[in-house]
Amino acid sequence: MDHTVSAYRWMGRVSRGHLGGKTMPSYYTERLQQIANDYMEQFPGPATRRQIAAWALETKRWQPQHGTLIAQLAEELSRAMREEYIMDPQGRSVRAKHAARMARDGQQMTLWGDIRNAGREFMEVALQQRRRQIVGDCRQLKLDADSYNENKNPGPPIQLIFDFRADLAELDALDALAS
Repeated sequence: MDHTVSAYRWMGRVSRGHLGGKTMPSYYTERLQQIANDYMEQFPGPATRRQIAAWALETKRWQPQHGTLIAQLAEELSRAMREEYIMDPQGRSVRAKHAARMARDGQQMTLWGDIRNAGREFMEVALQQRRRQIVGDCRQLKLDADSYNENKNPGPPIQLIFDFRADLAELDALDALAS
């Protein structure tokens, strides 16, 4: 079985090197990607991440280690913190916990703060970083759509609009009606 990191066959192989300005995945990430690829080769068609994880455990392709368990708990904590919402004084549902990648004691780390007591400097960094993530997600969505349209789409191109002002205005209007 070929254990190189690969994209789906219609796109060819991904080489170890420059990935369009993105950081190279870690060995562990590559191993997880290979596990998912192995599963999808053995069981074609969509699958849940739980199905893939259960298969990886059953086939002993992945076994938990102490560091992995800590990382898993940290990920679950961050997911729970991202999903905590509170009502602000104006009645808006807002995210309670925010993350910011910052330097502390000479090391970069992700710190979490609560919107109810985090300082302005922390919140400014957190909100700017979150905006950059959204821009990155939009760029990747555009690349994915362009690639699909140019390589696999037999019909008219799938068009995406990246100006969200109308969407935001519509959501604000719906919130105003609900109040």
